[in-house]
Amino acid sequence: MTHTVTVDIVSDLVCPWCWLGKRHWDAALKLTPKIKVETIWRPYQLDPTLAREGRPYKDYMREKFSGAEASGRWKMMRDHLEQAGPAAGIEFRFDEITQRPNTLDAHRLMKWAGGQGKADAMAEALFAAFFSQGRNIGDRDTLAELAGDAGLDRTVTADLLATDRDEKAVWEEELFYRKLGVSGVPTYIFNGRFAVSGAQEPAVLADAIRQATKEPAETE
Repeated sequence: MTHTVTVDIVSDLVCPWCWLGKRHWDAALKLTPKIKVETIWRPYQLDPTLAREGRPYKDYMREKFSGAEASGRWKMMRDHLEQAGPAAGIEFRFDEITQRPNTLDAHRLMKWAGGQGKADAMAEALFAAFFSQGRNIGDRDTLAELAGDAGLDRTVTADLLATDRDEKAVWEEELFYRKLGVSGVPTYIFNGRFAVSGAQEPAVLADAIRQATKEPAETE
């Protein structure tokens, strides 16, 4: 019997590893064309304490990676991402990022996009806007514009963003995954049975998809 593999991808839209992980995931799906996979994007805020208006990016990163050891660690990570990005079709432009946004609204947008079967396109648009175009994905006008580019109704999205619609749902969903033990992103959860953490190579993710066909979800 062929089972649909359900994969929850827990991520944040300001996580560079999550964009790399998305591209690796796209490649993994191409390596497993005969397996039906349902991808569901789940929210995770790397910094849920950040003010809704966000903070200047350089100030935020300077504070987050203060000290010689932390600064060196960030430089190594950034160098690795800039080198790994092109192979995945990504150009990280960290120097062009001006604002570290709060991502609650972006996650609300992802939830609405998921309801219309457009979550993958929405995620790609958000990652590209932040990491390649230096746009503020905490700004609601920017989010509405990106929603339109991804195939959602821009006006309806703008109206929804002006409310608190689904804020509680996003918080509750994030808390659920934190309670499950998710402490870093991206995290891929296969059929609710096992997880793979980090921006793993496509072959690793493809193997996990194949393994998941042998461990269907309990509801199947």
